[in-house]
Amino acid sequence: MQIIGILAFVVALLFSVMVHEFGHYLTARHYGMKVSEFFLGFGKRLWSTQRGETEFGIKAIPAGGYCRIEGMAPNDEMPVGEEGRAFYKASSGKKLIVLGAGSFLHFVLGYLLLFTLFAGVGTNQVLPVIGQVVANSAAQDAGIKAGDEVTSINGVPVKNWYKDVEAIRKSQGKELTLGINRDGQAITISATPRLTDVEGTKRYVLGIVNTIGMKRSGVLQSTSYAFTATKSFITQSAQSLVSLPSKIPALWGQTVRGEERDANGLVGVVGVARVSGEAVGNAQLTIPERLATFILIVASLNIFVGIFNLLPILPLDGGHMAVAIADEVRALFARLRRRPRPAAIDVTVLTPVTMVVFVILACLTLLLLVADVINPVTLNL
Repeated sequence: MQIIGILAFVVALLFSVMVHEFGHYLTARHYGMKVSEFFLGFGKRLWSTQRGETEFGIKAIPAGGYCRIEGMAPNDEMPVGEEGRAFYKASSGKKLIVLGAGSFLHFVLGYLLLFTLFAGVGTNQVLPVIGQVVANSAAQDAGIKAGDEVTSINGVPVKNWYKDVEAIRKSQGKELTLGINRDGQAITISATPRLTDVEGTKRYVLGIVNTIGMKRSGVLQSTSYAFTATKSFITQSAQSLVSLPSKIPALWGQTVRGEERDANGLVGVVGVARVSGEAVGNAQLTIPERLATFILIVASLNIFVGIFNLLPILPLDGGHMAVAIADEVRALFARLRRRPRPAAIDVTVLTPVTMVVFVILACLTLLLLVADVINPVTLNL
């Protein structure tokens, strides 16, 4: 099962890459730019087919993919008569949309995965099913039994126990009428909550312990929950990127000196794949719980990659977006001075900076790869 989980993660990762590049492809074509290649992977061409002016295909190294938009820089040659379709000749607004489309689709994919999790698979929630009745409690005196399902409180249907339980907390010791489903039979029980010390806090309770299980949410609830979860992942991803430099020394110690890996520290693709396999292969989890964990991992990865690609450094999409914004700033100053619009910034001039960033990212990737192999992160599932 662990191998299946790893393979499923690899497929999900490649699909995410394809979705990212498809965002660039669709928007570039929409604005009339020339897209000559759309490939999944790098290296030797394994298979390809020509569709219109674009060659689609698969290459040998499944480590990403690319969408080749012609004319990224002013010195790129364009076919005669198609010079106007070069990327660098598009308006800055169109450039920003094309460059940001990949990350945008990562966020969309992450949201859809989270929606599927809430609506289709379910999440672990406190259920209105009684798992245990506390001895000498109000619930026991009222005749409530383990296995009973609370369907209503004072005539109000129970839909979300986290919220509906507040009716008990705020009862002020007044008698409550509980709708109960007992072995398929609907009965009504009256019970009076008692003021009890719960972990140092006085509150009204019946003396019941609810069960925890997987539960699907409704479409409207899932829409809201998925939005909230996506927003949370975006915030967490941004915070992780800000703190990334400070975590590199710890990663070095965990790799070179064999110190214990921090589950909240830096993890590479190999490490995430291993964690996915570990989650899917965990026999202590039910199949829905394994699927839910896998979906959560893939959704969070998509959102993190979406944020990462927006970093304003070349060769990332965010770096090219920063160049497009810089073009507009230069044009604004030119207008204020009543001068002609300056030529677009040639990104090839920034090649030395791009190479430095590329080397840094490559070194970090290699360090993560070594750490994930010799000192992997282990989840206590």
